[in-house]
Amino acid sequence: MKHLKLQGEIVASGLKFPEGPIAMPDGSVLVVEIQGTRLLRIEPDGHVETIATLGGGPNGAAIGPDGHCYVCNNGGFSWTTENGFTRPTGEAADYEGGYIQRVNMQTGAVEVLYTHCGDTPLYGPNDIVFDAQGGFWFTDFGKTLHDRIMRGGVYYASTDGSTIRRAAYPVLTANGVGISPDAKTLYVTETETSRLWSYSINGPGELELVPWPSPTGGKLVHGLPGFQRFDSLALEAGGNICVATLVRGGISVFSPEGEWLEFHEAPEGYSTNICFGGKDMRTAYITLAGYGQLMKVEWPRSGLELHAG
Repeated sequence: MKHLKLQGEIVASGLKFPEGPIAMPDGSVLVVEIQGTRLLRIEPDGHVETIATLGGGPNGAAIGPDGHCYVCNNGGFSWTTENGFTRPTGEAADYEGGYIQRVNMQTGAVEVLYTHCGDTPLYGPNDIVFDAQGGFWFTDFGKTLHDRIMRGGVYYASTDGSTIRRAAYPVLTANGVGISPDAKTLYVTETETSRLWSYSINGPGELELVPWPSPTGGKLVHGLPGFQRFDSLALEAGGNICVATLVRGGISVFSPEGEWLEFHEAPEGYSTNICFGGKDMRTAYITLAGYGQLMKVEWPRSGLELHAG
């Protein structure tokens, strides 16, 4: 395993726990602020524009085939800040559940698409990715309360608000989600276990679940030793999985076969997400949430172009 250090530039700072970066064709980057409850556009020169105020705790975002932005909202956290470093500590005082939102990028209008899957409430939607069929996979992190953890899972839904199904359950603190270049495999990270799982995709919203002793129905790709936690992820064009790693902050790169190839050390412990854009998809944008920054680095390989509008 190669140990490298992220070398790049800070595009924007002063953000309120940024997540869910989306590299746009015009060179700007969209991010959500979990603490700030906004969807932002960050221009290449660092100018920050508010597209919409979302409430709750917007946690992940993706552009859909209709050009709207779809947001996973975890319902909100409580927060603490020490020496300029901010981190979530529990549920917000007004937490009532999580939900999926749709944002009109032209007007900033916000709609709530889903709060439940049948009778099951969404506790903390976290990360989202669209497939070639125009539907989207998303993770529900669950919710950690002062005396219990409500377990989450993996879901699939349509953009018109009419169809949602739970594809894998339970997943303890399900976080990042991504689709392999050949569209045959779904990858999901678990935060508190520091595990990366894979699922064979049988069709839209249908995963092949493996039996016990797998606790998630997935196949274990890799699990890191020691105290570190997994956040969101992105795929490289060649199939490697790039996982944002917390505590030991950085980006861990794994092969589809499960080999830990690289660790790109970040300048702080809450590197929460990564996305790819720019020429040849070789520019990586990484959210450094604890100190509220968006970092731009040149990546050694091309990222996978996402399905979007």
